Amino acid sequence: MAHEHLDDVKRYLLDLQERLCAGLAQADGAAQFQEDSWEREEGGGGRSRVMTNGGVFEKGGVNFSHVYGTQLPPSATAARPELTGRSFHAVGVSWVLHPENPHIPTSHGNVRFFIAEKVGEPPVWWFGGGYDLTPFYPVMEDVVHWHRVAKAACDPFGEDVYARYKSWCDEYFYLKHRDETRGVGGLFFDDLNEGEFADCFAMQRAVGDSFLEAYLPIVERRKKDTWTQHEREFQLYRRGRYVEFNLVWDRGTLFGLQSGGRTESILMSMPPLACWEYAFEPESDSAEARLQAFLHPRDWLDETDEDTGLVNNGEQS
Repeated sequence: MAHEHLDDVKRYLLDLQERLCAGLAQADGAAQFQEDSWEREEGGGGRSRVMTNGGVFEKGGVNFSHVYGTQLPPSATAARPELTGRSFHAVGVSWVLHPENPHIPTSHGNVRFFIAEKVGEPPVWWFGGGYDLTPFYPVMEDVVHWHRVAKAACDPFGEDVYARYKSWCDEYFYLKHRDETRGVGGLFFDDLNEGEFADCFAMQRAVGDSFLEAYLPIVERRKKDTWTQHEREFQLYRRGRYVEFNLVWDRGTLFGLQSGGRTESILMSMPPLACWEYAFEPESDSAEARLQAFLHPRDWLDETDEDTGLVNNGEQS
């Protein structure tokens, strides 16, 4: 059944890429996405769109890919032996935004569909995706807004969906070697194939369609905030953690590289600049030190600015 709908999913994802690029370019105000189409020798290809040195985004990318083949990479079959000997299609859109201003969070998201087939057996298929936020100088108002939009996207599909996908995001975007989350989380789901195909597809669309509503108000609120060289240096230091996660823990990066995907598109998520400082410790009670309070799972929808005292943007701008 699912393979019959592959074209429907693909059409949605291509349209989502268009809408994301239009909304983000408008928010940036100075740059446009440049398109780069590519083909994969083993089957498939994609449409990468990248923005650099914009008015807001130092680097941003929104990539569409559709890859297929007769054999899955070892990273896939090791985790799911039932995929051995199956041909596959993997289609998705992924995006990442690296603003120049340290007061605007980095953000990442993706929505994807996978199907593996074998003659004489039912297809194996599922949806996956989500989005997450990585602030450097977090503001509680922004974090709460982000999670409210995420919850609203999930609510039509069950009262427990947001809590499950929020928890999954916290667990997935976790740097075990640093004992901290990558940011303040959001949503993450995978292996979604319970019930009707149409319901699973609708869940994927709800996530993809809600991203701009979650992210752009934060961009608009923070893009005129002034920032110092000290804050810029801290942003570059924290970007190093982003790189560490993507290269050490991210399953999507590993799958893309092992399946013969286009390296430039897979590593598009990397920031244009990052740095590492040996044994760095922020000054006690500084805004940089208070970031740590945000890097552990918590129920953001129970937080308010007044309750926590964790709003630090006003102290920095």
